[in-house]
Amino acid sequence: MALKACRVCNFLTEERKCPMCGSEDLSLKWKGVVIISDSERSVIAKTMNIAKNGKYAISVE
Repeated sequence: MALKACRVCNFLTEERKCPMCGSEDLSLKWKGVVIISDSERSVIAKTMNIAKNGKYAISVE
């Protein structure tokens, strides 16, 4: 099954609904992956407004 990116929070999932924010607005068109393992200390997480650890798309169409 293909990974889809949430257009709201950029979280990558195989589900039909984003498990992070609950949105059903998912896209198969996304670019890049960032894995956040320590959202509290990560500069990238702060820049992307990510509050929870996980796998995220860098950009979503």
